[in-house]
Amino acid sequence: MQSANTQSSKLLKLIILALLGTISLLLFFLNFPVLPGFGYLKIDFSDVPALIAALIFSPLAGVIVEAIKNVLYMAIGGGEPVGIVANFLAGVMFVVPAAVLYHKFKGVKSIVSGLIAGTIIMAIGMSILNYLVILPIYALFMGMEEMNIESVKWYTVTAGILPFNIIKGIIVGILFVPLFVKMRSWIEQKQANTI
Repeated sequence: MQSANTQSSKLLKLIILALLGTISLLLFFLNFPVLPGFGYLKIDFSDVPALIAALIFSPLAGVIVEAIKNVLYMAIGGGEPVGIVANFLAGVMFVVPAAVLYHKFKGVKSIVSGLIAGTIIMAIGMSILNYLVILPIYALFMGMEEMNIESVKWYTVTAGILPFNIIKGIIVGILFVPLFVKMRSWIEQKQANTI
């Protein structure tokens, strides 16, 4: 009987993660640019379902939802692999710190602190990754040779990628905190049901 309950619980968790991954994909299409001259950097709210999964289950669940979203996006031909990997890494850098702090301290303050930490980690982490890895890969494989020029690469990171990720973290955070306050009892109930 215990084994059947465990399997049922695992199946329910899988279904919830798949559902949140699909919702995340749908939210991925609702996007808008925020920085003039960097129209390809668009804010979306697809990290919200990953945050919910990470709070209900664990930081790893948030990573799984980010992965599901990006695999589905690639499967429908929605983008090129470099951008998809970059989106996944940015999502992980944003979601994991928020989930870790929430699971350690449980509360609205820990969510706010986690979202601030996630924004800082995502902004700095993606700036470094873009400068050292992602932009050079675009230059090599996507025909964007200008990304080999140090001044262009530096400008792209400092005027585009860094402020974009800060703005994205702030906007998603401002949206998520009241959503969390409204959903808190439901999230805690789901946590209790899955333990």
